[in-house]
Amino acid sequence: MLPINKILAPTDFSETSVETLANASELSAHFNAELIVVHVIPPIPTLPSDPHYNFEVPAYQDALRDNAKKQLEETIHKYVSSTVKVTSHVSYGDPAKEIVRISEEENALKQILILYLWLNIFSFLYGLVMGSYHSIPQALASGLKVPVLFVVVLLICFPAFYIIQSILGSRLKLLPKA
Repeated sequence: MLPINKILAPTDFSETSVETLANASELSAHFNAELIVVHVIPPIPTLPSDPHYNFEVPAYQDALRDNAKKQLEETIHKYVSSTVKVTSHVSYGDPAKEIVRISEEENALKQILILYLWLNIFSFLYGLVMGSYHSIPQALASGLKVPVLFVVVLLICFPAFYIIQSILGSRLKLLPKA
């Protein structure tokens, strides 16, 4: 079985993200993994520089953070099993960048690489079994071919996935801005 220790579940409190959180809770309970729930408060747009306009940005940000923490706690209490270990994060900024930052802090990249390693081991064994019906050299050749084919297919399809994602309106970029 794959070693899943942490599951990151970002939420914006929409119906879809709450449903995803419930599914992540089930997975966390099944794998006995820690559930990391993240909510990111988007940046406040710039305000007019009118001297008669009085708006306390720090107080407003504090109110947003307190409200988000309260709503996150209520959502976790309602949709996450009590047997699951939960860590919650509320932060400010660009949601995509903050989620990546938190996942890096939580060492999620290491988990992704471990899963990728398991995929390659499984595909090698799968190719080995397929080739073993013929001969030992065929088994070894198939065992080496299948992981290579998985990687090649990913490299070939990645540009198409990226283009389709762009057409559908995703704002994700291929490389992060420096």
